[in-house]
Amino acid sequence: MLEDLFKIVKTRFNDDEVKPEVKTKVEIPSDLMFKCPRCQNVCFQEEFDKLNKVCPVCNYHSRLSARQRLDITTDKGSFVEYDADMVSKNPIDFPEYNEKQEELRKKTGLKDAIVTGVATIRGIKCVIAVMDSRFMMASMGSVVGEKLSRAFEKATAQSLPIIVFTASGGARMQEGIVSLMQMAKTSGAVARHAEKGLLYITVMTDPTTGGVTASFASLGDIIIAEPKVLIGFAGRRVIEGTIKQRLPDDFQSAEFMLKNGFVDMIVERKTLRRTIAHLLKLHNSDRRAI
Repeated sequence: MLEDLFKIVKTRFNDDEVKPEVKTKVEIPSDLMFKCPRCQNVCFQEEFDKLNKVCPVCNYHSRLSARQRLDITTDKGSFVEYDADMVSKNPIDFPEYNEKQEELRKKTGLKDAIVTGVATIRGIKCVIAVMDSRFMMASMGSVVGEKLSRAFEKATAQSLPIIVFTASGGARMQEGIVSLMQMAKTSGAVARHAEKGLLYITVMTDPTTGGVTASFASLGDIIIAEPKVLIGFAGRRVIEGTIKQRLPDDFQSAEFMLKNGFVDMIVERKTLRRTIAHLLKLHNSDRRAI
């Protein structure tokens, strides 16, 4: 009988014990928050997107896709794309190049690293080209060079100004000498557009480097840059190793380029559309006066 009593007491005592709390892992969606790579500030992705991907703390201007850039720059519904289906034929039969391109087409929805077309910006018609760094770092191959040259030729034929948003790692090594040829081809198209007295505005975004900087990106009548973007030809380490000197900390930044006359103005993303529209309006007024 006593044994039965002890069993009952023991059972009740064990039932009253505080059981350890079982912690469950909370899954936070990867697209819920944004962490700035420059200042490490964390904010909601929705807030970051509303600011057109600009950090609210340090003013870091994150990279935009071509479609995002067109959405915040052109009048709604006005953009008509040129040469939308143009793709590279792998001119030097570079190994696995076709497979790499196809993978990126599925991932990004792009045919190549540039989108070109005609649109209006605050009612003013212009040709526009936007490079997209998601596709092979927007390196310039045969398609980028051809689409851009055609865009300039159409702008020339229609007597339209052209706006080019640059963002590139330079020439595309998978296309070898064909890629390097695009520097001369695009520069020639820019020259013919200029000979007709038409306006060309370059907007340098992060990063604008290599053969793109050494050709059409540097030939704009007005060169605009977003704040603190990387602009250059060769990399810092290559230059320092060649000249055997340490370069300034802000070397190849938009601010350094402005100070040394390579860039005409630095414009924040929130006022960029208004600035471009104002320049287009001034140019149109000058042409009517002539």
